[in-house]
Amino acid sequence: MSDPAIAPEALLREPWDGLRLPEDEALSQQRFGATFGIWIFIASEVLFFGALFLFYAAVRAEHAEAFAAAARETNIVYGTLNTALLLTSGLTAAAASRASEHASLSRMTLWCLAATALLGLAFLAVKGLEYREDIAGHLVPGPGFKLPEAPAQLFFGFYWLSTGIHGVHLAIGIGLVARLIVIGWRDRDRLPGNPQVEVALLYWGFVDMVWLFLYPALYLAGRAG
Repeated sequence: MSDPAIAPEALLREPWDGLRLPEDEALSQQRFGATFGIWIFIASEVLFFGALFLFYAAVRAEHAEAFAAAARETNIVYGTLNTALLLTSGLTAAAASRASEHASLSRMTLWCLAATALLGLAFLAVKGLEYREDIAGHLVPGPGFKLPEAPAQLFFGFYWLSTGIHGVHLAIGIGLVARLIVIGWRDRDRLPGNPQVEVALLYWGFVDMVWLFLYPALYLAGRAG
């Protein structure tokens, strides 16, 4: 059974809704523009996080033992649990993206989006528990820091900065997905073929990928071998 037709005019936004073009062509141009824009944004974010990882690699190369000792203080259970949560959210996000290509699967799109947002919230909750443990364990750089090696404070400076920025990005992603859920809850016919779904889930995939670099750098570096 073929999918029911989706009205392009319901999905058009400024400035594409004012183009003197057939609606299908205008929607195609809107999708191209939105996708191109999010890839440009992701490229700029890659440069930002790349600079952070370059700092980490340079300091770790100079203070390998201190960084290994500091990494062993991170809670690998929390880190691994959060990795599983984000990987699963990536799966539900991919399912939502594929389902959104078919009008007959709009209900599945909505449920997959809801699962993605809930998994993101679970990640933040686990991270909050981990932060509380880190604070109680005196793993915040500054007076009273637990480890005697000065470079260990650089490791935890990177830890707090990188995971904090990642958490902000994830919170934004949850907001974008929640917005799609509201749109779909009000009218499921506005999800299939909507460029906003593709843009939001591309962003979600980027946030997932950043964590896949943070996890080994923060939790596995001092435990290998």
